[in-house]
Amino acid sequence: MRMVIMGALILVAITSFSVPEGLVKKSPADVVQTFRSAQHGRPEGLHSNNLLARAGDKAARQNAVHSNATLTAVPGIKVGHQTLAARPTGCTVILAEAGATAGVDVRGAAPATRETDLLNPVDIVQQIHAIVLSGGSAFGLDAAGGVMKYLEDKGIGFPFGGAHVPTVPGASLFDLPVGNPKIRPTADCGYEAARAATDEPVTEGSVGAGAGATIGKTAGLDRAMKAGIGSAALTLPSGLIVAALVAVNAAGDVIDPATGQVVAGVRTIDGQGFADARVLLRKAAPRNRSGGNTTLGVVATNARLDKTQATRVAQMAHDGFARAIAPVHTAVDGDLVFALATGSRTGEADVSHVGALAADVMAEAIVRAARQATGVPGFPALRDLRR
Repeated sequence: MRMVIMGALILVAITSFSVPEGLVKKSPADVVQTFRSAQHGRPEGLHSNNLLARAGDKAARQNAVHSNATLTAVPGIKVGHQTLAARPTGCTVILAEAGATAGVDVRGAAPATRETDLLNPVDIVQQIHAIVLSGGSAFGLDAAGGVMKYLEDKGIGFPFGGAHVPTVPGASLFDLPVGNPKIRPTADCGYEAARAATDEPVTEGSVGAGAGATIGKTAGLDRAMKAGIGSAALTLPSGLIVAALVAVNAAGDVIDPATGQVVAGVRTIDGQGFADARVLLRKAAPRNRSGGNTTLGVVATNARLDKTQATRVAQMAHDGFARAIAPVHTAVDGDLVFALATGSRTGEADVSHVGALAADVMAEAIVRAARQATGVPGFPALRDLRR
């Protein structure tokens, strides 16, 4: 009698579930078999398959987020490049169309910049909408005009008198020794880079602002190498994301902080090995005094920061420069770091934590810029050397 009652209760319990349409037409026995199969790891029927499909879709979305280990891992950040292959040179645009808090820290002695004064914590502007990195030395600052036009066309910026005025700081690196120096990024270059910007993983290597970037110039340009754009990101279990993008055009060598070894830089006389700028500096003064350098970095985070905190993060991110470039911040460099905070992650941020992570991802991005580069005549990349 007890067995009959228990069987009836089980049947009532099963048939009282909200069963998907695909199982409604099945008999109670079929339904029981479906749930038994699920318990033994062999899901059957539309309900189980739908659950697996939904779980798979969610996992795929999560994997897609975590597989993006570049600046665009930060929600709300887009990156686009425009490369002028005829020289080569170009520009790279970082869009924050919804606005972002920003700071900047300039360490090099020969910078080419635009609108960086607005990022001073005492100034009135609280949000920016894009950052432009470009080649072409000071001429390349024109690229920002095209980005402003792109944003204005989309109605992004401070509204005034029927117009919108976006805030677009920028910086340029000195790549004029590579190719024809008369070919430079213009407003059109900036517009096209902004139009190409996406939240997909950032394209790295000798593109955009890194198209004409070189490194290892302490023994002169004839022993230098090609570099470019690199990017890296960290996503913590807490949801905090800190990412970096960098255009490496340094006088010094790129060093792997994990090993202390040269990744790329000033070459030996035969052109097939590394002379190591750190060793050369202990023997004689460097030959490169032209000012043809500058490493431009951008750090982004989803943390909520004010301008003072963003500036602190930019300052701390320079530690990544010091770990991965030797020598760095010289009198012939225009090194700087921008920091962006989108604020999409709620809660109070630990600025020292964010800054420490910013230095880590910046160093990683610098190493990637050297490893992903493509050579041009007179400036081989790491991949071109016999090893």
